[in-house]
Amino acid sequence: MGLRGEAAIVGYVELPPERLNKAGPAPFLLEQWAELSAAALEDAGLPAESVNGIVTSHIGESEIFVPSTVAEYLGVDANFAEILDLGGASAAGMVWRAAAAIELGLCDVVLCALPARYLTPTSDKKPAPLVDAMFFGSSSNRFGSPQAEFEIPYGNLGQNGPYGQVAQRYAAVYGYDERAMAKIVVDQRVNANHTEGAVWKDKPLTIEDVLASPVIADPLHMLEIVMPCVGGAAVVVASADIARRAKRRPVWIKGFGEHVPFKTPTYARDLLQTPITKAADTAFAMTGLGRADMDMVSIYDCYTITVLLSLEDAGFCEKGKGMAFVSDHDLTFRGDFPLNTAGGQLGFGQAGLAGGMHHVCDATRQIMGRAGAAQVADCNRAFVSGNGGILSEQTTLILEGD
Repeated sequence: MGLRGEAAIVGYVELPPERLNKAGPAPFLLEQWAELSAAALEDAGLPAESVNGIVTSHIGESEIFVPSTVAEYLGVDANFAEILDLGGASAAGMVWRAAAAIELGLCDVVLCALPARYLTPTSDKKPAPLVDAMFFGSSSNRFGSPQAEFEIPYGNLGQNGPYGQVAQRYAAVYGYDERAMAKIVVDQRVNANHTEGAVWKDKPLTIEDVLASPVIADPLHMLEIVMPCVGGAAVVVASADIARRAKRRPVWIKGFGEHVPFKTPTYARDLLQTPITKAADTAFAMTGLGRADMDMVSIYDCYTITVLLSLEDAGFCEKGKGMAFVSDHDLTFRGDFPLNTAGGQLGFGQAGLAGGMHHVCDATRQIMGRAGAAQVADCNRAFVSGNGGILSEQTTLILEGD
């Protein structure tokens, strides 16, 4: 059961993220979709006419019928058109759905794009609506929503507070080494220092710097939390016949897993047992590969606690031993356990939902041998994770080069 590994990522584009407070006006999201797609197709060496599938997320210019709106704008005659709403897990989810559609024979070339430049044009006659997301993060204050009744009135909303709660729970059960947590950021910053386009390319970091930054949600410091950025990313997924003729080394999509048990951690059976456990087990079982077979891992890193729990629950280290694992291993691109080799979202930057696509691009870049100064030697296999909400929607990929 699962993928046969007969679809591959053959091209990608990732815009250098910009800090939100320094970003200028952007085109409409539809225009960004077209620009990202054109750049990714050029990277793959494929003509626009070859595209017959798209996977998108929500766009500001269309509340409903989003896939058909995108297909219409691009001029794509789509045999497969999908919208995905899994937050930071959307990018990895897009990739495996594209691969599945190709293996089913529905299409040959699928565009997966996530534009994330927020300062799009507005009109005084039709201003942007003040939606719940602007006030409550990922929470919904709509009448009838469980969050509106049971969570928002009591202050349990947004991201910082809940992730802080998870970290506090971890500390109570397993103990807490704040220097190990800071090392995750520092090692990833080394990777960012060697990656063109990273927000923090020219700014080295020490453990003391991380611990000296303000505590935002105890025990999480400011530098353990992603910064608001804008940007965008896209990948092209193609069939085996096309992939073998493409100009880049094909990055085969060998396996995936996905698990979505709840929206908010209020309803988690165990705050410290995240959905990536099932998602990772499914992906590895699908491929017949083991954790030790991975040459690098690209773990969703909106917060350091996300990385720690993901490493444990995905089976790269024993439960409760993640801090010792981080302390004992070199997580840089030149180390014995390369993690988020472009800097991750903590070092490269989290451009909205495109932050999830950053991890797909990071692994793709490594397997294609295009990571420049941050290239991992002899990199052929990668594990990728995506995380939506507060450890609630999680998707995994296993990618492999020829």
